[in-house]
Amino acid sequence: MFANSSRVVVLGSTGSIGTSACEVFAVREELIPLAFVAHRSWQTLAEQCRTHGVKIAVLADESVAGEVDRAAFPPGCEVRFGERAVEEVAAHPDADAVLSAIVGAAGLRGTWAAVEAGKRVALANKETLVVAGPLVMRRAAETGAELLPVDSEHNAIYQALLAGKRDQVKRVILTASGGPFRGRPAESLRDVTPADALAHPTWDMGRRITIDSATMLNKAFELIEARWLFDLPADRIDVTVHPQSVVHSFVEYVDGSVLAQLSPPDMKLPIQFALTHPDRRPGPTAKFDWSQAFQLTFEPPDREAFPGLNLGTRVAERGGTAGAALNAADEVAVDRFLSGEIRFPEIARLCERALEDHPFDAEPTLEGLMEVDRWARRATQSATV
Repeated sequence: MFANSSRVVVLGSTGSIGTSACEVFAVREELIPLAFVAHRSWQTLAEQCRTHGVKIAVLADESVAGEVDRAAFPPGCEVRFGERAVEEVAAHPDADAVLSAIVGAAGLRGTWAAVEAGKRVALANKETLVVAGPLVMRRAAETGAELLPVDSEHNAIYQALLAGKRDQVKRVILTASGGPFRGRPAESLRDVTPADALAHPTWDMGRRITIDSATMLNKAFELIEARWLFDLPADRIDVTVHPQSVVHSFVEYVDGSVLAQLSPPDMKLPIQFALTHPDRRPGPTAKFDWSQAFQLTFEPPDREAFPGLNLGTRVAERGGTAGAALNAADEVAVDRFLSGEIRFPEIARLCERALEDHPFDAEPTLEGLMEVDRWARRATQSATV
C-alpha cells in the first residue's frame, strides 16, 4: 500500500501531534499531506498549508469563518468549515491514511468517518477508544479499516506483538513517566497549582494531556484504550512507572519472555511507524548515543496518591457507557482545575462521581454515547466538591 506514496489527512494539524507529523512529512516525501484540519487556529493552519502544499484546509469551528483571510492560504487551497467538513475529509476518497490527533471526544466523529470509509487510521486520539472502543473496533472489522496506534505506549505494544502469537500473550505492561508529582504523598497534592501540574518532566504535550499525566488519569485512559485495541481483558493490562520514558511499554509472553520497545521520547517515531508500517524508514527521530551511560528504573504506581489510575481498570472491566462518562467528566474537571475552581485531587473525585452516577448502558449506540458525554459534562460542571 505504501510502496510508492501515501496521501494523508491530518485531523488536528496545529496540535503537538500534528506539528510533529509535519516534521515527518518534511523528510518523508512519499507521505503526501492531502488535507489539514484545525479547530480555530487559522493562521497556523494557513502557514502549514503553504509549507506543505496542502489542497484542503478545514476549520472545525465555524464561528471563525468571518475572521479567516483566504489569501493567507496557498493558491488553489480549498478552505472549509464545520464538523461536517471534518467528517468529509476524513472519508476523502483520495486519502490513504488519516492521522487522528484531535484532542478529546471531539475527535471521535472524524475518526468514525475514517473507519466507516475503511481507511488506515493512525490513532493519536485515545478518546475514540475510551468512549467508543467496542463500536469502533467492530466497525473497523466490518469495513476493513486498519487502526495503528500513535500513542507511544500502544505503538510499543503493537511493535512487541509482532514478535509472537496473540494466544501466547500473558499480559501487557504500560509504562508511565509518573508525571511531575512522582514520589509525592497524597496529602502533599492538595495545594499544587496548575503551573506545577503543567511542568511535565519528559514530554511536551497539550494542557489537558499534561494535567492527565499529573493525575495519572492519562494512564487510566491508555489502559482502557489497550483493552479494546488489543482485545485483552483488564486483568491482563498493568502499569509500571518508568520516569526516563525510554521503554515505552512491554509485552510479556507465556514462556516468561518480556519484549519491550525503546526509543528516545519523541512522538515523530510512532507517527511515522503508523503511517509507513510494515516498512521501517529513516526519519527525523532522535537516536540513542550508546557511548553514553544511562540507567532505566521502574517502580509500582502509588494508587493512593493517584486514585484516577484505578478508574481505568473499572471502566475497562465494565465497558458500555462507562468510558464516555469518565472521559467527559475528566475534560470538564481539568478545565475547572486550570481555571482555579477546584483543587488538584478533586479532578479524580469528580471523575469517579460521574462514573458512579451516570445512566449506564451496557450496549450503547454512538448517539447513546454522545448523550452520556453531554450528561457527564453538565453534571461535572455543576458538581460541588
